Amino acid sequence: MQILSPQNARVKEWAGLLEKKYRDKHNKYLIEGIHLVQEALKANADIECICYEIESGIPSELNGVASSSLDVEWIGVSGAVIAKCSDAKTPQPVFAILRKVGGSLLPLLQKENSLVVVLDGIQDPGNVGTIIRSADAVGADGVIVGAGCADIYGPKVLRSTMGSLFHLPVIHGNLSEILPQAKEHGISLAGTSLQAAQSCYAYDFKGPVWLLLGSEAKGLSSEVRELMDDGLIIPMRGQAESLNVAMAASILLFEAQRQRYFN
Repeated sequence: MQILSPQNARVKEWAGLLEKKYRDKHNKYLIEGIHLVQEALKANADIECICYEIESGIPSELNGVASSSLDVEWIGVSGAVIAKCSDAKTPQPVFAILRKVGGSLLPLLQKENSLVVVLDGIQDPGNVGTIIRSADAVGADGVIVGAGCADIYGPKVLRSTMGSLFHLPVIHGNLSEILPQAKEHGISLAGTSLQAAQSCYAYDFKGPVWLLLGSEAKGLSSEVRELMDDGLIIPMRGQAESLNVAMAASILLFEAQRQRYFN
């Protein structure tokens, strides 16, 4: 199949997915680039269609899967269509439309010794994507995204995850409802705090623990802070006042991994 006109009705819907309100309306999102499309195919994500620049043909990296992914529609499109459906300065030669898949909270609550990252009001897309990528890197069990966070289906978040969104459950939810349930299941809620009594290197990450992370500007919201069991500090010998939230998350996650698997 081919679609060459940027005025085509389907193209207009795809381009709309660059905005959150249309992603919510259609329950779909758009990914760009060979790597993200490869990761989506490998993870058997719910792909509606894959569009490639017709002049260049299907990228060689995707040629093998093009024949095996029978339920995915492959569409050749013009450069003008690619440009309309991209928010990047240099549009990629391929993009895909995916249906959103809502994850379930119950497996995270029931998992023995679960390690989960909880995001509270983190608005920077690059930070949200990087935290998801770090959680994937250490084999965390999931990420929970609370109110006020950047949309995980936004183009900048998706690029920052480098495909990690397809590797672990990422769930949206109301933290004031979810966190008390976690406590009822014996899960410790630990978060970074400048008034913390405990170094992250002295904390026991081997049991079930969920890491609470707030925005760089405001930290954790008061509702979430009240539910936190343990405040952690990352010791710093230099003069930097603080760390970027994605970097802080990565340090805590890799310390949890070290204690669990490399101690």
